[in-house]
Amino acid sequence: MAADPTSADLTPAVPLSCDALPAAKPSADPDYWRERLTPEQFTVARLGGTERAFTGVYWDHKAEGMYRCVCCGAELFDSTTKFESGTGWPSFWDGAKPGAITTHEDRSHGMARTEIKCAHCDAHLGHVFPDGPTPTGLRYCVNSASLNFEPKGDEAQG
Repeated sequence: MAADPTSADLTPAVPLSCDALPAAKPSADPDYWRERLTPEQFTVARLGGTERAFTGVYWDHKAEGMYRCVCCGAELFDSTTKFESGTGWPSFWDGAKPGAITTHEDRSHGMARTEIKCAHCDAHLGHVFPDGPTPTGLRYCVNSASLNFEPKGDEAQG
């Protein structure tokens, strides 16, 4: 029996290593992801859901390091681009590197928005808005459930 995708399990999944993935994109089979992600991570990253504001593990996270895709481990956002937006979701003014994030038109919920996804595995991350700080003026509003965090240097050792 499949787990209830609406449960509030906030336990981060163990990120899949990009090195362990085949050259092709990871499976599009929902069962593949259900076995590897928590119910909340599956709902957000694979079904395009959204976690409630101020509930994700990274909305107020301040450590230095790299935010990676919870599905494939791809580098998505560096902590140096994270800022406090007041929205209750982790916000960044740029991606970790060019091409790491793709954008798509999203007309769900009666509005036009720009959805952001992991370029490697197509995981839903959140949305990007044109109201961020300099230098880009963008606000990548990301669900914590779509991310795993890799601490930088000394923080990684304790």
